[in-house]
Amino acid sequence: MRYKLLQEGDIQVCVIRHPRTFLSKILTSKFLRRWEPHHLTLADNSVASATPTGYMENSISYSAIEDVQLLSWENAPKYCLQLTIPGGTVLLQAANSYLRDQWFHSLQWKKKIYKYKKVLSNPSRWEVVLKEIRTLVDMALTSPLQDDSIHQAPLEIVSKLLSENNNLTTQDHESIIVAIAPLLENNHPPPDLCEFFCKHCRERPRSMVVIEVFTPVVQRILKHNMDFGKCPRLRLFTQEYILSLNELNAGMEVVKKFIHSMHGPTGQCPHPRVLPNLVAVCLAAIYSCYEEFINSRDNSPSLKEIRNGCQQQCERKPNLPLRLLHTSPDLVSQEATLTESRLKPVIVTSNEIHVEVERNNTANQKMTASVGNDSEPNLIDCLMVSPTCSTMSIELSAQADRILGCYVEILKMLSDYDDWRPALASLLQPIPFPKEALAHEKFTKELKYVIQRFAEDPRQEVHSCLLSVRAGKDGWFQLYSPGGVACDDDGELFASMVHILMGSCYKTKKFLLSLAENKLGPCMLLALRGNQTMVEILCLMLEYNIIDNNDTQLQIISTLESTDVGKRMYEQLCERQRELKELQRKGGPTRLTLPSKSTDADLARLLSSGSFGNLENLSLAFTNVTSACAEHLIKLPSLKQLNLWSTQFGDAGLRLLSEHLTMLQVLNLCETPVTDAGLLALSSMKSLCSLNMNSTKLSADTYEDLK
Repeated sequence: MRYKLLQEGDIQVCVIRHPRTFLSKILTSKFLRRWEPHHLTLADNSVASATPTGYMENSISYSAIEDVQLLSWENAPKYCLQLTIPGGTVLLQAANSYLRDQWFHSLQWKKKIYKYKKVLSNPSRWEVVLKEIRTLVDMALTSPLQDDSIHQAPLEIVSKLLSENNNLTTQDHESIIVAIAPLLENNHPPPDLCEFFCKHCRERPRSMVVIEVFTPVVQRILKHNMDFGKCPRLRLFTQEYILSLNELNAGMEVVKKFIHSMHGPTGQCPHPRVLPNLVAVCLAAIYSCYEEFINSRDNSPSLKEIRNGCQQQCERKPNLPLRLLHTSPDLVSQEATLTESRLKPVIVTSNEIHVEVERNNTANQKMTASVGNDSEPNLIDCLMVSPTCSTMSIELSAQADRILGCYVEILKMLSDYDDWRPALASLLQPIPFPKEALAHEKFTKELKYVIQRFAEDPRQEVHSCLLSVRAGKDGWFQLYSPGGVACDDDGELFASMVHILMGSCYKTKKFLLSLAENKLGPCMLLALRGNQTMVEILCLMLEYNIIDNNDTQLQIISTLESTDVGKRMYEQLCERQRELKELQRKGGPTRLTLPSKSTDADLARLLSSGSFGNLENLSLAFTNVTSACAEHLIKLPSLKQLNLWSTQFGDAGLRLLSEHLTMLQVLNLCETPVTDAGLLALSSMKSLCSLNMNSTKLSADTYEDLK
């Protein structure tokens, strides 16, 4: 039978200091008062009567209890305990046998634990200490008491013993670790014990104790720990354990097997806490590689000074921002205006990190930058004020370099698991790394694999994390775009990211406007080299009238006509524009209803058959149209009423309608598969007067937002 450990204040009784006498009354819990710490509160009466208040006058320490026994003589009172103390005996009577046994085992446990604390606080011979530790562990494992402190108390005793004795041999270390291993199967190690484990991992990474004892402990931490912020030493121990695995002969292969064991053999990891905990360990380890340089920022420019550094000198030294770009002049010629200056190189050194800031002969100012802007600059602004202004090279120590390589490799492993990739993308948004890491070419080059995995994933919840979380905060898309601090290719990754984003629900004016404002030069260069995605982007910019400047439009047309694929797509665009002009020509019906079971192709064929410039009311109710028909609907300039009742029109179509049909007044979405994600886009349609969302997946929160 299992018992709850007796707590302070659970017993309040009167005492009889006379052999073979007993007390028949136990005061109920509503009259109890708290015990003194580490004491059983008993009265110091020498007679059978209680004190006037009914409570004990003096307390008896657990260490003063010489023996605890269950009464067994003939005609003994029921449910009594006999406590032997100096000068007499104390008899306790419980209400039932369960309560009596609970008291008995609790008092036995308290008595023994204080004994071990005393014995292990003054160790003489370590072979005796080791024997006592094993006995203590066996006592905890065999105790019928069921309480967290039953296993934690021995661990804390051993932890204190190790913290106060630093002269132990390696053999002593391993013997103690093996002795307490059974207690670690279901309990986290205390903070001091974590430090001891970390030290062992650093000093003896190839020890079998690391594999045989620490592995199940770390697995339990990763599966069950909820907050490394409250238990930072658990994270540090996990970090050192993984580094010790990397020191084995097989190196990263051992780490890979460990990660696979945490994920499990199936396609879905059964432990939801494993991935967040692993990512937290990786982020902390990577941060530690640059920590000393981060701490030396005292003499570096502030974020505001970094943004304004190209426009004015600063008294602080270094007096220009850190420009951290790998650039190609032809990719950024359309985005930057260069001014000359001559500056000497500056070298910032620390014990582990050497940072050289090359200040070149050019400085840059973004076309859209505001000199008087007092707002806090975003991360990418701090890193890339100028594409050719200066460069930075970071050299880490050998140890920091090994740590960085190990944990970036783990992030790459995590990105290979399909079920983990959505959560990993979310955990890496917004960018969680310090700007020193993003300035390090080796780091961004290795991390590029993770970003490529995101860009190749067709799931929207994955590749949407490439974008920034909000306006003014740059994300991985900007970081790895041409001109970005991490771009080390000719735009292949950039084109891949644009392709996946345009292929989902991001085929919108907003995304195209962003590309036109910030990445038009790279888009044109890649289109000039025959990249089909960029050719399509330029055609869409022309089709949606994204570009207002005539000279820029002519330059885009020239770029398209310079390649076979561009020429073919531009001709198709011109043909669509002619059809669009015919479609939007004034005339035709003002009301139109498609027959039931009509498809997207039927609608496209109908709209291509004449002029519909006057069409104001279109009913597609009970047809088989989908979101794909939105590309045709947005070409109707006068449309004010649209009925999509009982169709397969979804969120992607709603996003397109919300950007183009600004005159729409009535919209019926009854019995369509639209969700909150698409319905929220309708909030930008200021002319909308009537909206039917019956039998949709509308939530109460979205309903309130739309109101």
